[in-house]
Amino acid sequence: MTDGFKEKLGEGGFGQVYKAKLKSGRLAAIKMLGKSKATGQDFFNEVATIGRIHHVNVVQLIGFCVEGSKRALVCEFMPNGVAREIEYLHRGCDMQILHFDIKPHNILLDENFTPKIFDFGLVKLCPVEGNTVSLTAARGTLGYMAPELFYRNIGSVSYKVDVYSYGMLLMEMASRRKNVNPFAEHSSQIYFPSWASKQLNRGMELEIQEATEHQKRIAKKMVIVALWCIQMKPSDRPLMNKVIEMLESRT
Repeated sequence: MTDGFKEKLGEGGFGQVYKAKLKSGRLAAIKMLGKSKATGQDFFNEVATIGRIHHVNVVQLIGFCVEGSKRALVCEFMPNGVAREIEYLHRGCDMQILHFDIKPHNILLDENFTPKIFDFGLVKLCPVEGNTVSLTAARGTLGYMAPELFYRNIGSVSYKVDVYSYGMLLMEMASRRKNVNPFAEHSSQIYFPSWASKQLNRGMELEIQEATEHQKRIAKKMVIVALWCIQMKPSDRPLMNKVIEMLESRT
């Protein structure tokens, strides 16, 4: 099925992604699903979900291929590789789309460096007016998964899981490091979100290396918004449209 694809773009639990050129000359990303994904409902869920989404910040599905037990998705190619796209998934479609795997590897950039969400293998659909969804098991990537996916006494699983994941992503963008760094100079800095929260509560500045004063102000705003997004209780987290408002504000 791969016809000898040589340039691998990435690999994960879902399978492998290759760069390919279609007969039309258009570049594409071919996502080959692993056996566990190809034989289940995940493949058809992803085709159905991506097919109904049309947004500038979501990777578009060009087509798909089924050959025996093999499954592949053909998506637009992103050569350089997010709040507004998540808000669209939650409120802009006829069904509410919960992504469940917002993380750096799933945010790709096109030739104009426009961010686009990728990988809809873990999505869950629910009515727009619905507040919660039912899951039989936690899903996502450790480090970006909301606590209610593990501890149901915190709150029900809802679109707020994507808000949490976005907050963790935003925190890493602002700090220019992983949120967990076991090699940090001081033990208090191992988990950056906790350290950043304490710094801000004390009225102290964040230590952003090699940044101008303007960049430091932007980073501080991003961290404040991120801390708002990663609160323990889902009910304390904002809607994505509020996140957009705060990030785009001039204050």
